[in-house]
Amino acid sequence: MEDFNTVLLASSALLLVAVVSVRLADRTGLPSLLIYLGVGLLVGEAGLGIQFSDYEVTSELGLLALALILAEGGLTTRWSVVRPALPFAVVLATVGVAISVAVVAGLAVLVLGVDTRTAVILGSVVASTDAAAVFSVLRKLPLRARLRSALEAESGFNDAPVVVLVVLASSDSWATTTPLEALGTVLLELVGGAVLGLVLGRLGRELLSRAALSSAGLYPLATVALCLLAFASGQALHVSGFLAVYLAALVIGNSTLPHRRAVIGFAGSTALLAEAGLFVLLGLLASPDRFVENVPAALLIGAAATFLARPLAVAVSALPFSLSWREQAFLSWAGLRGAVPIVIATIPVTEGLDGAERVVDVVFVLVVLYTLVQAPTLPWLGRRLRVVESSHAVDVEVETAPLDEMGADLLQVRVTHDSRLHGVYVEELRLPPGAHVTLVVRDGQGLVPKQHTQFLHGDQLLVVATNGARDAAEARLRAVARGGKLARWNGEQGT
Repeated sequence: MEDFNTVLLASSALLLVAVVSVRLADRTGLPSLLIYLGVGLLVGEAGLGIQFSDYEVTSELGLLALALILAEGGLTTRWSVVRPALPFAVVLATVGVAISVAVVAGLAVLVLGVDTRTAVILGSVVASTDAAAVFSVLRKLPLRARLRSALEAESGFNDAPVVVLVVLASSDSWATTTPLEALGTVLLELVGGAVLGLVLGRLGRELLSRAALSSAGLYPLATVALCLLAFASGQALHVSGFLAVYLAALVIGNSTLPHRRAVIGFAGSTALLAEAGLFVLLGLLASPDRFVENVPAALLIGAAATFLARPLAVAVSALPFSLSWREQAFLSWAGLRGAVPIVIATIPVTEGLDGAERVVDVVFVLVVLYTLVQAPTLPWLGRRLRVVESSHAVDVEVETAPLDEMGADLLQVRVTHDSRLHGVYVEELRLPPGAHVTLVVRDGQGLVPKQHTQFLHGDQLLVVATNGARDAAEARLRAVARGGKLARWNGEQGT
């Protein structure tokens, strides 16, 4: 019982640190991962003296945590925003990764003198941008929509080929596998993961839209469980579980999701907990005594990845697309690294590969040093390159609850402080047939709206829409929230 209380006390403290770290990260511009890593180092062997060296547990829990982070990323990514940038993101996550791996691995062989196998692993683990770091840092910047969606989609996709490549390089079949066979294996696992994710995403979408669960709190649990089902199924079928979970979450998140705000809030909290636990675990695993001796190698590999491999990968990947040099420069610098390289670097250790522990140490030092340099400078660089929008697009908060017996949906709408719904009359809203504003709650008081009722900042609206009018009603609400009563005249469609 005493041991349990100790674990509970430590876990509660960790949760509080995670919450406070989010606020601190907002103020400093640093990803909260660095704070979590610091906590792990503080309680580890160099701090309070807790000994932890189980790479296998770290690898398994790390992969699960990354799946939860990717699920949250997919659920909160809008298909309408990411679709225009999807072709470029896919090329950057595949061809770009291959270029980055080749450049870093070649330099590691020539300069550090490591064997080809270790060099490929090093090149692979630093080629992948980190979804948690990208989502936490870049979503605070008002980047151009195409640029932001390209970075988010790339970070969601590029974990998959890297994991497959590292697993292959760490296995006993590495010596007998030809480059063509390796390419075929990577492509097969990626295609299999993509198909699995899309299929399970569509099934999950239908299940959530048709199920009338007894409690609203069950929808967030069911949504996250469906995403994890995609990840676990991918792992069991030996296809890319990371690609499966991201695509399944992307499909579900862009559907008519009941109780969307509750689902997104729960997924975000789960991802935060996973991220905090993962980085504390990685901090516990690290050995500060070995940091100093690995700084030169970390600086060299990091410089090769950041200043040579990443810009080259972006430039080549952008050839078929019309990206300006300013956008390419920002994309090159925004290749943030975090948990993904460290977790993936533990895979060779669990396979018993010689010298694999040094790879983990090098990657750990690299992530800390280059995150300290890159993350805080992104807002400044975005402004200098003029890839930051002058103002955020105004949106509307919509919460959905199904009314199954009536064949309708109940939309709860909040008029935010910067929404252009403020000042609009009910008759000017022009909702589609089958959708009506039924209640306005203002300052805690409810009123039944009439045609000349005017919406004000802070109002909460209840809109009832039949199943056939539901999507059009939400699109119209979003359009007016962004473009005002003349939204259509201004070309705003509410997508």
